Amino acid sequence: MTLMTRSFSLITILTVLAGCSTAPPTRPPIAQKASPITQSPIVEANRIVSLNSLSTDIISQLSKNKLVGITGSKLLDQNPDLKDLPRVAEGRTPPNLEKIVALKPDLVIGSEGFHDQALNQLKSMGIKTLATSSSDFAALKDLTQTLATMTGSDPRLLLKRYDSWTKPRSNPASVLVIAGYQPILSPNKTSWAGDMLQRSSLTNLTADLQGESPQRGFVTLSPEKILEVNPDRLILVDTGDGTVEKYKASPFWSQLKAVQTNQIRTFDYYGLVNPGSLDSIEKAYQKLNSEI
Repeated sequence: MTLMTRSFSLITILTVLAGCSTAPPTRPPIAQKASPITQSPIVEANRIVSLNSLSTDIISQLSKNKLVGITGSKLLDQNPDLKDLPRVAEGRTPPNLEKIVALKPDLVIGSEGFHDQALNQLKSMGIKTLATSSSDFAALKDLTQTLATMTGSDPRLLLKRYDSWTKPRSNPASVLVIAGYQPILSPNKTSWAGDMLQRSSLTNLTADLQGESPQRGFVTLSPEKILEVNPDRLILVDTGDGTVEKYKASPFWSQLKAVQTNQIRTFDYYGLVNPGSLDSIEKAYQKLNSEI
């Protein structure tokens, strides 16, 4: 798959929740603004199937014994508590409904906009479902509190961990984030990335911009606009397929102040653009706090 094709898929498929975690081309699109919970609250569930990596990660730390099936994900593969759980989905492949039903879940959690069809089918079978999204820090906390209620767990340790991610910054810095190459995308304040920058006391140079990008929360930038902004600091999001090298081969690259002063940092897609998991979010915050 070419970089142009991959970027096109990122901005045209409207998946909200950051959860699926395989490498391109199965990577889910950029996280968007949406309400964190779309179903009526469920008092408690004892057999949960989770189709996205973020909810799986949160539940595994709240009450891991409640999980009976999860999505296949490189973000979860290193968790020894999850290694023996059945995988009922992988990347952009539709969830295996037969496997899910066989696990006799009393709750199936999926990503709003991405797992709608599967969740509707399961709901028609009498299985309770929950569609989630994590669009910003507040939504992450809301999701955690909701999942804690559903698992009969105490979320306070996790919420305390979240609050530790952001630290006061004595010298606020401005930064431009480039999260896509063709077209060139940059997050505004309504995106997950924009919220992270704000919480890290960083001035996002595209925070207030609106544009014609079909991806909510992101604006499309021209090379001329980037040169006009000419940031002191530049963040490149590595989305694979040699994207960083493509950025650096752009004709305008050498003219940027951040390039001339070597104020460029590369971030992983997961954590900064798509939450993915608690570890990937924490690593992104740590990098913002220490390197920008």
